[in-house]
This record gives sequence, structure tokens and C-alpha cells, in this order.
Amino acid sequence: MNKYVERLYNGIIKENPTFVLMLGMCPTLAVTSSAVNGIGMGLSTTVVLVMSNLLISLFRKVIPNGVRMPAYIVVVASLVTIVQFIMQAYTPSLSASLGVYIPLIVVNCIILGRAESYASKNPVTPSIFDGLGMGLGFTIGLTCIGLIRQILGASLGITVFIMAPGAFLVLAFLVAGMNVVRDKMEKKGKPLAAPSGCITGDCASCSQSAMCTGKLQETAKKEEE
Repeated sequence: MNKYVERLYNGIIKENPTFVLMLGMCPTLAVTSSAVNGIGMGLSTTVVLVMSNLLISLFRKVIPNGVRMPAYIVVVASLVTIVQFIMQAYTPSLSASLGVYIPLIVVNCIILGRAESYASKNPVTPSIFDGLGMGLGFTIGLTCIGLIRQILGASLGITVFIMAPGAFLVLAFLVAGMNVVRDKMEKKGKPLAAPSGCITGDCASCSQSAMCTGKLQETAKKEEE
């Protein structure tokens, strides 16, 4: 398989960030009340992924090891700001619908994870395709969840699916389907990547673990008061 096609296959199927790695769960569950929101969030993240992988790969030999993560965050934050301004100018309704989740792309586990694990260690062109594959995989995941929730919730009137619990239910069924695919792929000798991220409790490899811990502590303090 061509190495560039392999990077696309890796992001869309083998290491799909939504259904396999289970990364970026916050926007996945929060913005997928419709297919349009899913596509908008997914494509926004894809643009940032591709451009951040490109820039980080390009400057990988210049960025000192001691400031890798701050440098990545500066690059990603700059790109997210540009994407946010473009969306506010040309798709204001979508920008308003996605709200705070566009700026939060800066700390998305997928983007920082690919920057650290792939773009910082590989040439520019494969890094671009890696970002594109991961971004398309994320877009497909969000669109599927949003489409199912929209059909069941808005079209069929099952209101639970347009509420927060609906996101968890749809994600659970789709992940269960992916697990069936995983078993078949393993029997064929082509295993998918092992699940990781928030839902699996893999906080050690998550770039937002400190943020989550802070939120949990803040919530506990409020409950005590």
C-alpha cells in the first residue's frame, strides 16, 4: 500500500479517533445534535490538523525539545484563531452553533497527539496525509453521530436523541459496531489500534488530563458548599 494512502487509511479506519482511539470526546458528544454541526466541527478540526502537522513537521528540527508542547500550542492556537475568524465571516450561523468548541480545538487530544507522535518525527508530506486522514476520520465519526441523532431526534420525534443522553447512546452503539469490526479484523490478522483516551480511563496519554482533574475538583468543591 502506498505510504500516503496508508496514512489516510490509518486515520479513517485503523486508528479512527472517534470510534477506535476515542479521542476528542468533548466536541464529539457536545456538537453532534445535527449532521451539519458534525461536518462543520470535523472539517474545522481537519484544517487545523493538516496545517499544524505541516508546520510542526517543517520546523521539527528547529523546535527545542524542552519547549515542544508550548510551541505546538502556539502553532495550533494561531491556526484555530484564523479558522474561527473565517467561520465568523463566512458561516456565522454555524460558528454560533458550535460556539466555544471552536476555540477549544486548541487543546484537542487528536491535534496535540498527532503533533507529538507523528508530525514531530516525520517529513512534511506524510505528516500532511496523516493529519488529513485523522481529520477525515474525525469528520466521518461526528457526521455519523450527528446524522443518526438528527434522524431519530428531529425527524422521528424521539427527543432523547437530541438531548445529551442521546449522544452517549448513539456513540455506544457505533463503538459496539466498531468492536465487531475489530474482532473480524483481528481474526484476519489485521488488528485495529487499541482504544485509548477519556472513555477508557487512559488519562496518562491525554493532553487534557490536568484540565479534567481541575474540573472534577472544582465540581466536588461546589457540591461540598
